[in-house]
Amino acid sequence: MFCAVMADVDNCRGFLEMCLGISVGRVEVSSEKSVVFRPEYRSVQLDVYAKDADNTHYDIEMQVVQKPGLARRSRYYHSQMDMELLHCGQDYPELSDCFVIFVCDFDPFGKGRYLYTFENCCLEEGELKQEEGCRSVFLNTCVRNLEEVPAGLVNFLEFVKADLAESQRNFRDVYVTQLQDSIRLIKSSREMEDKFMTLQEVILDERAEAKVEGRAEVILELLEDLGALPDEELAEKVMNEKRPEVLRRWLKLAARATSVGQFMEEIQ
Repeated sequence: MFCAVMADVDNCRGFLEMCLGISVGRVEVSSEKSVVFRPEYRSVQLDVYAKDADNTHYDIEMQVVQKPGLARRSRYYHSQMDMELLHCGQDYPELSDCFVIFVCDFDPFGKGRYLYTFENCCLEEGELKQEEGCRSVFLNTCVRNLEEVPAGLVNFLEFVKADLAESQRNFRDVYVTQLQDSIRLIKSSREMEDKFMTLQEVILDERAEAKVEGRAEVILELLEDLGALPDEELAEKVMNEKRPEVLRRWLKLAARATSVGQFMEEIQ
C-alpha cells in the first residue's frame, strides 16, 4: 500500500518537500522498480523511485523492522541507482543528484532524532563536504525531540506509527488527510481491493514477516561467525522456516553452539 499511495505524484511530491524541506516541481514516479545488472550480483527492488524536473532521483523505502546493515543497504542502493544515471559519453559532472530515504518504524541510530541526514565530508576538515550529490536520509517514527520536528512532519510520523484504528482519525493535517483519501480510494477500487490492504494492515503484516526473516538472518550470521556453512542446504532450510516458535528455538541454539556441526545436529 505504501508503494501504491506514493505512486501518486502529488503524494510523492508532498512527501519529498515535507521530508527534505525543499521545493520539488514535476515528478515522475515508479513503484517497486527492479534494478538488475548482472545475474550473479544481488539485485534490488526500490519501493518508490522518483525523478523530478531537475533530474534529481529519489528512492523512498518503508522499513518496518530494524535489520542489520541498513546503512550499507543505503550505500548499495545508491550504487545501483548511479549505474543507470550516467550514459556512455557523459562526463562525471552530469551525474544526477540522488537521495535514498528510509521511513523507519524505529529509531535507526538510537539518538532520538526524527531525521538523520548523511553525506560524505572530510574527517580532517569537518566543514568540508565532498559535494558528490548524494544523501542518505532516515526518518524515525519513534522520535523523542518533538520540539525540533516541523508540525507537518510530526503529523506524518504519528500517522505512520499509528495502529489501524488510530490511523483513521482526523490528524488536522492537509497532507495526512490527502494520504488517507488516497488509501480510501485504493480500497474502494474494485480492481485494487483484493490486491491492497490499508497502510496499517500492511505495516502489521510486514512487521510479522520481517520479524521471521530477521530471526533467520541473525541465525545465519551467528553460524557464519562459527565457520563457513557446509552447503547452501542449511541456509535454505533456515530461510525457508516460517514458524516463529521454531526460529526462536533455533536462534537460542545458534547463540549457544560452538560449531556449525553442533547446531545442525541439534535441529535434526
